[in-house]
Amino acid sequence: MVRWQPDGWDARVRIGVLTPHADVNPESEMNAMAPPTVGIHAARVPFGAMAAGGEMDPTIPLAPVRAFADPPHVDNAAELLAAAPINAIAFGFTSSAYVIGPEAERAMTARLEQRSRGIPVVATCAAALSALQVLGCQRIALIDPPWFDDELNELGRRYYEAAGLEVVYAAPCDLPSNQRAITPEQLHAWAVSHMPARAEALVIGGNGFRAVGVISALEADLRRPVLTANQVLFWAALRAAGADPREITGYGRIFATANP
Repeated sequence: MVRWQPDGWDARVRIGVLTPHADVNPESEMNAMAPPTVGIHAARVPFGAMAAGGEMDPTIPLAPVRAFADPPHVDNAAELLAAAPINAIAFGFTSSAYVIGPEAERAMTARLEQRSRGIPVVATCAAALSALQVLGCQRIALIDPPWFDDELNELGRRYYEAAGLEVVYAAPCDLPSNQRAITPEQLHAWAVSHMPARAEALVIGGNGFRAVGVISALEADLRRPVLTANQVLFWAALRAAGADPREITGYGRIFATANP
C-alpha cells in the first residue's frame, strides 16, 4: 500500500498574513504555532524602514511606520492575497496601530475588507484588546522590541490607555536591536526581571519580535497571561475564520478560550 507524505493540502483553514516585505517573523511564528489543519500564506508589503535581508536601523522612524497602514501598497496586497482560497487575513504589524490609534486601526481593517472580497481582516493590537477582554485583564505591562524607541513605546502606552486599560509599565526591552540576535533565553530573563507585580498580564509588542517560544515558560514563571503580537493575531485570525483556537496548545492561555 502506498503511503503518501503530507503535502499541506490537509489544511481545513487557511490564514493570509500581510507582513513587511523583508520580515519573515510573522509567518515563521504562525507556522510554528499552527497544526497541520491550518495553513499560513503571506503577502509582502513594502516597508520603508527595512532593507534587503531584513536589516533595520537601531530604531525605526515613525514616517514609514505610519505609511505602512496607508494605501496603496497594503490595500493592493490584501486584494491579491484575498484571491487565494483563504479564510481570514491577519495584518502583521504592531507599530502602525500605535501611531494611528485604535479608531484609525478599525477604519484601516474596514478599508482592507473592502478589497478582500468580504474575507475578514484582523489587526494585531485590536486582537490584543480582544484577548485582554476575554482574559479579564485590565492592568498590563507592555514590553516592546528594542527597535521601538521611547516615543513609539509611549504611543503604544497611549493606544492601550485609549482603549480603557491601565498600563502599569511600558518600555522597549534592553536587548540587541537586531531580529536575529535576540534569543528566547534573553527575552525570558528580561521580561521576568521587569514584570511589575501589579500587572495582570504581560503584552509583548512587535510582530517582528521573536517571542512566541517564551510564552509557556513566562506564563509558568509569572503566573499570569502572556500575549505576544503574532500569538494574539493568530488567535484572532482563527476566530475570524470560524476555527476553534483550542486546537493550539503550548502557546498561552488565550488559546484555551472558546469562540463566543
